[in-house]
Amino acid sequence: MKIGRQSKIIELTQKYNIETQEELAELLLNAGYNVTQATISRDIRELKLTKVATDGGRQKYVALQNQEVGITDKYIRVLRDGFVSMDMAQNIMVVKTVSGMAMAVAAALDNLHFDGIVGCIAGDDTIMCAIRSVEETVTVMEKLSKIVNGKE
Repeated sequence: MKIGRQSKIIELTQKYNIETQEELAELLLNAGYNVTQATISRDIRELKLTKVATDGGRQKYVALQNQEVGITDKYIRVLRDGFVSMDMAQNIMVVKTVSGMAMAVAAALDNLHFDGIVGCIAGDDTIMCAIRSVEETVTVMEKLSKIVNGKE
């Protein structure tokens, strides 16, 4: 639950200009995560989120790019924890996940920046990834297999 929630926090901070913990709590609640302020505060600290100024003079939470090593490890854990299986249909990779983990796993795939992945669409337990070519689909699947099996 924690890994999925933290992955969702990263996804939300990239998608929205979140200025307060209360705003983050509301967005998490709308995404199905009922959390306390203490949990959000702890997640912010663990994810090393910081506030930066926006163009409008307001502030928002962001994950600093030069601190990505720990976050990359979290994405890899999300992949390993949520992954069930994968298959391909030409240049489309279909990933099956544990129920409720597809959004977190898709966010991890997006944020790990695999070469060839154009984008991912997630449901509850299924992700469809558009990949540029059949050859790149095979390569992405091999790399993903290595990650989820702990070989990379």
